[in-house]
Amino acid sequence: MRRMKNFWLLAILSLATVALFTQCEKDEVVPQAIFVVNQNGYSQFNHNALRTQINALPKEDLSVDEEAGLLFMREEEKLAHDLYTAMYQSWNNQVFDNIAASEQTHTEAVLLLLEKYDLTDPVGDNAVGVFVNTDLQAIYDDLLAQGNLSEIEALKVGAVVEEIDILDLADQLSNTVDNQDIELVYTNLQTGSRNHLRAFVRNLAARGITYEPAYLSQEDYDDIILSDMENGRN
Repeated sequence: MRRMKNFWLLAILSLATVALFTQCEKDEVVPQAIFVVNQNGYSQFNHNALRTQINALPKEDLSVDEEAGLLFMREEEKLAHDLYTAMYQSWNNQVFDNIAASEQTHTEAVLLLLEKYDLTDPVGDNAVGVFVNTDLQAIYDDLLAQGNLSEIEALKVGAVVEEIDILDLADQLSNTVDNQDIELVYTNLQTGSRNHLRAFVRNLAARGITYEPAYLSQEDYDDIILSDMENGRN
């Protein structure tokens, strides 16, 4: 009889232990990825998760160059979004629509940094194709005209934009940025640009066109194109 009681006591304790661990598993908070890349290389920032991560990192002093870089990158990411939006309207190629959606989250990621550091947003309510930075305005106008010539030229424009973005971000990361939150965003932006470059080059290759890099060295370009799509730094 005592053995039977002990058996049932052990069974009840085992069930309670299982229930406790099950509840712990349910209550466990799994961190959300701040940067997600799908199989085609299209990247999206998770806005809420990124804001949480940015705000958790120290609010360090900004150098003059870091501040200027943030304002520039906010508009440079907008330039990519605006160009791809225009190219999609002209050529109805889904790659432009997909990457434009990605770029929208990229420019919004930089906006989170502007808000954290109390910087005035240069984009504000500006319409598509309108930029405060005159250099970016000139680049946009020139590339828009080129992209409107043909679908092939539009895809080349996409690749050029991503090359420029990769180099500008590399310069910022190597020579200017030491704040952890800015580094986190820029590193993911650079990953996104490399993936988008691969996507545009893949689309050109499907049309029998071999893309030649306009700004990257041949070695750096080959390293990117011959490697797989990348996941972000989370």
